[in-house]
Amino acid sequence: MSDTLLAQENHKTSRNVLMFAIPSLLGLFFFLAPLTIDGNFTFPLALMAKGFKAVLGEAILPTVTAVICFSALASIGASLFKPAFVTKSELLTRLFMLTPVWLVIRSLGAVFTLIALHQVGPEVIWNGNTGGLVLNDLLPSLFVTFFFAGLLLPLLLNFGLLELLGTMLSKFMRPVFRLPGRAAIDCISSWLGDGTVGVILTSKQYEQKKYTAREAAVVATMFSPVGISFSLVVLTQVGLQNYFVPFYVAICLSGVVAAMVIQFLPPLSYKKDLYIDGTKPNRDDELVPEGQSVMSFGMQLALQRASKVKSLGSVAKEGVHNALDMVFCVLPVVMAIGTLGLIVAETTPLFSLLGAPFVPLLELLNVAEAQAAAQTMLVGFTDMYVPSIIAASTIDADMTKFVVAALSVTQLIFMSETGSVILSSKVPVNFLELVAIFLLRTLVTLPIIVLFAHWIF
Repeated sequence: MSDTLLAQENHKTSRNVLMFAIPSLLGLFFFLAPLTIDGNFTFPLALMAKGFKAVLGEAILPTVTAVICFSALASIGASLFKPAFVTKSELLTRLFMLTPVWLVIRSLGAVFTLIALHQVGPEVIWNGNTGGLVLNDLLPSLFVTFFFAGLLLPLLLNFGLLELLGTMLSKFMRPVFRLPGRAAIDCISSWLGDGTVGVILTSKQYEQKKYTAREAAVVATMFSPVGISFSLVVLTQVGLQNYFVPFYVAICLSGVVAAMVIQFLPPLSYKKDLYIDGTKPNRDDELVPEGQSVMSFGMQLALQRASKVKSLGSVAKEGVHNALDMVFCVLPVVMAIGTLGLIVAETTPLFSLLGAPFVPLLELLNVAEAQAAAQTMLVGFTDMYVPSIIAASTIDADMTKFVVAALSVTQLIFMSETGSVILSSKVPVNFLELVAIFLLRTLVTLPIIVLFAHWIF
């Protein structure tokens, strides 16, 4: 018997089959199972988060504020004084030992949160279009989503599901996108749920040497799309919800083209195809051995992964660590960077000036009210909803509203949420690179969306 077949038989035990099947099915259910509740589309993770948010009720804002402030104070204490109980703990070191830049950002997030909660100090920080928007509308949903996503992520990561699905999808993902098949799972979890879940999933896999630096950067910035439910909210904002099917087809098609094209352009093309520790990837592990089907080889890898799980307690502990990572590290960054971005958008003409060069391009594409539309082209970098809010009040043409709404979704990177989560994760992309990728996504997807809009209207 060959070594491959022998290894396959050694791992094919009832214990490993059950250890693979039960958690993986639960993971698929929580993250990807579509549900319809009272006529609204959702999925179990979102439903659990919504229920938890309802249970917390009015206590959720003080809870979020307490979490962010504790994170900032603990980080200041740990980073300045380096107590032994922190430095000897891998978890506490990861959570609270920060570089000066991240320490300032986390502290700023705490200050902005307190100002917005109590509505004291400069109104420009706490009003409903800046810090008040981030604290009241975004952070509560992120808090409960991160809590459950962190706890449940090991169901997707640790029991062999990604090994099986990644093997089955690699023959499509590798030649089309130069990515492992598992990248499709990140995309689906974002598509059905929320882009931040896809980013966190990508970051965890990068840390586990499942993605190279290039792959992690591409997946996080190209395959973490806005969820279906959020897309519907954006389209409803401009009063075109009856056009949702062509709207989402336009988003998906332009997103696929962007993923295929932009990875060959700087800054993504400059990313090294090396793992987080600098080692080179072994592409042979994606090759199906001669004499085996894709399904059987995928199952072999899945059972091998499941066999490495020695106790469910260690998996549960990892889930708790994931949740702590998300709520303590990501929420303050979203508050700080999101608020600053919205302040710039609200109080300065910066985004209107930056959008001016889009006027001739929009006129060339025969988009009505090009001047008004141009002002929304780049403001989506601060928050995904802002372009549609502006379009609803300043643009009359349905075709132009359609373009603005679809573009705001396909731009994908907005600093009030997804962008901040990418920056606070291990994904190797910095702020200036996010700006460049945002601009590239805008330029690549805009003509495709306009083509759809002309066809529909």
